[in-house]
Amino acid sequence: MSATPIAAITGLGTAVPPRVVTNAEFEKYLDTSDQWIVERTGIRERRIAAPEQTLASLCREASEKALAQAGLPVEELEAIVLGTVTPDRRLPATACDLQALLGAKRAIAFDIAAACPGWIYSLAVAEGLIAAGRARSVLAIGAEKLSTITDWNDRSTAVLFGDGAGASVVQPAPGDGRGILSIILGTDGKLADLLYIKGGGSADPISAKVVEERSHFIKMAGREVFKAAVHTMAKACEQALAKAGVTSEEVDLLIPHQANLRIIEATAKHAQVPMSKVMVNVDRYGNTSAASIQLAIDQAVQEGRIRRGSLLLLVTFGAGFTWGSAVVRW
Repeated sequence: MSATPIAAITGLGTAVPPRVVTNAEFEKYLDTSDQWIVERTGIRERRIAAPEQTLASLCREASEKALAQAGLPVEELEAIVLGTVTPDRRLPATACDLQALLGAKRAIAFDIAAACPGWIYSLAVAEGLIAAGRARSVLAIGAEKLSTITDWNDRSTAVLFGDGAGASVVQPAPGDGRGILSIILGTDGKLADLLYIKGGGSADPISAKVVEERSHFIKMAGREVFKAAVHTMAKACEQALAKAGVTSEEVDLLIPHQANLRIIEATAKHAQVPMSKVMVNVDRYGNTSAASIQLAIDQAVQEGRIRRGSLLLLVTFGAGFTWGSAVVRW
C-alpha cells in the first residue's frame, strides 16, 4: 500500500536566462571540443545569466509562474524556502529579497545551502511546515547562478554548469492520492573535499590572495564524484520507493539531477528503470544544481510525459556530500 501524502505540488514554474552558450564557445579558448564534451557529459549547451540578472529576478519569474499555475494569490503565501549556493549577497538571504520582489508580505523567507539537492531539501522543509500546521502555502525553490562561481579557465569544470531557477507551490494534499509520497535526505561530510570552494568563506575570507589563487571558484574531483554520486543516488532511489510503498516498475518517469549523462544512465540502471522512462535535458541546460530537477519536470510536463496521476521518482546529489530523493504522485 502506498503512503498517504501530506502535501502536494500544486504549481510549478521555471526561468532560465536568454543567453545560450554552446560548446563551440569553449573550443575558442580551451583545449576541448564539442565531441569531447558531449561524449563525457552529454552537455551541448547551457544558459548563462547576464551580470545584471540577479538570482532573485530569476526566482521571481519562476515563482510568479508557479503561483499563477496554483491559482494562489501572493498575499496568501506563508513561506518561501530557497535552496541555493549562489545567493545574490551573503546577507540577507536571497529569499528575503524575493519576498520583497513578490510582495509576499505574510511569508517568512530563508535560504538553504544544500548544493544540488537544494530543491529537494526545500521541498522537505515545505512538507514539514505543512505537516506541523505552520503554513498552508509554501514556495519551495531551487535556483542557481553558477556562472558566478565557475572558473571559466578550468577545462574540467567550465563546460559543466549553467544558470536557472525553479519554484514549486506546496500546499496540503488534495486527498485524491496525489502529492509527495516520500522524501529521503542524506549527508556524508567526509566527502566534502570532492566538490567544494576553498576561499571566500569566513575560514578563508575574500582577499587578494584568494582571488589570485582563484580559490573562490568550484573545484571538483570528477572521477570520485561520479562513483559516489551513482552509489548514493541508487541507494536513495531504493529508500524513497520503499518508504512510498511502491516499486520501480510502477514509476512512470525517473527525473534525476541533470549533472552528467553517464551518471544519469548508471543511476537508472541501478534503480532498474529503463532509459525510456528517464527524463534527460542535461544537453540543453548543463548542470544547474538546485534548479535542474524542476527544469526537467517542467519540460516533461510540456512534452506530455507527465500527466495528472503520473508517478515520479526524483533523485539528486551534490556537494557536502548531500543527496535526496522523492516519490511524487503528480
